[in-house]
Amino acid sequence: MEPHPGRLVAIIGGGPAGLMAAEAASNAGARVDVYDAMPSVGRKFLMAGKGGLNLTHSEPSEAFLARYGARRAYLEPLLTGFGPQALRAWARELGVDTFIGSSGRVFPSGMKAAPLLRAWLHRLRAAGVHFHMRHRWRAWDEDGALRFATPQGERAVRADAVVLALGGGSWARLGSDGAWVPLLAARGVRVAPLRPANCGFDAGWSEHFRARYAGQAVKPVVLAHRAPDGTARRQQGEFMITATGVEGGLIYFLSAGLRDEIEAKGAAVLQLDLAPGRGLARLERELSRPRASSSLANHLRRYAGIVGVKAGLLRELLPASDFADPLRLAAAIKALPLRLLAPRPLDEAISSAGGVVFEALDEHLMIKALPGVFCAGEMLDWEAPTGGYLLTACFASGRAAGAGAIAWLDSAQPPPAR
Repeated sequence: MEPHPGRLVAIIGGGPAGLMAAEAASNAGARVDVYDAMPSVGRKFLMAGKGGLNLTHSEPSEAFLARYGARRAYLEPLLTGFGPQALRAWARELGVDTFIGSSGRVFPSGMKAAPLLRAWLHRLRAAGVHFHMRHRWRAWDEDGALRFATPQGERAVRADAVVLALGGGSWARLGSDGAWVPLLAARGVRVAPLRPANCGFDAGWSEHFRARYAGQAVKPVVLAHRAPDGTARRQQGEFMITATGVEGGLIYFLSAGLRDEIEAKGAAVLQLDLAPGRGLARLERELSRPRASSSLANHLRRYAGIVGVKAGLLRELLPASDFADPLRLAAAIKALPLRLLAPRPLDEAISSAGGVVFEALDEHLMIKALPGVFCAGEMLDWEAPTGGYLLTACFASGRAAGAGAIAWLDSAQPPPAR
């Protein structure tokens, strides 16, 4: 056993939620040790920022909070305490300015995650936060000490309070492997099953379509979907054809409802508007023009703007008889049904749904069944679309959990029971 005199908060998990919990606890005067299974912290954070770190979103508060769906009531107090404006101010304090892109998304001025993470780690280390890498958490021993598997063997550490920020179940190679689920379940903590979120879907393409169009973007296009709960969503943008199905921003925007419908019914149906700039009446009129010697492909290109992968989708998804009827063809172009068969595996998803349910936690994110143990980040049972919402809630919940650990210690609670 390694003695730790004084008030020690152990943070397990070195992603945004864990690091923010470390900052909150350290700022309150606690000694803080951060443990992570990987060789370095923030690996998923850095990967997410490779193409430009979408830190948060600038939309009005009501629209922003609505992105958290059924878990809004639990996340709203956390986001009120540390929302988009506070996050931007925090980045500025680290010497990283932010800007609002044309979509309303907020990015650091240099677009990348690395400068922000470097400045943050420098500040945490200067404040006395200690980092212990290649420490994989293995729950607690019989004496209530934290167990870690390390390259040098098992290590036992006793802490006065613990914040778990272990991530969800996506991108296991970067540390979020969901291995914590059975460890907490064994302690009586209720954990909703981890499921893919912001993910692609299988569509069962023909070999011809897959070989010709995999890797191509469908744009501009409008996708519409009615979820099992009756929520109707419609959005314009683009998505990608993959070897197995579809992925990309528009698909991620609708992925929660699509996943839930597949779970309930065995499949989900999207409606694709392949000609968002043309109304149905116009298409019916234009496509009814005599073709003469013109090919159908040229007719579609000239009068409907349908070419390339969009034409491929029509041929893949429509019966041949519909191409002979201008009215049915026009209707299909404006509302082409695409049947999705399954979400892609959890490890391929950008994020995960499920996790420690909020009903198992108090208002400070402490596990009721494990006094002195707090949870933060993606291991909590919530989900949100991409667009800065995921990161903002991870930061906010980490800050709340770190502050909650300090409040619990200040309340002179008895030693945590295990």
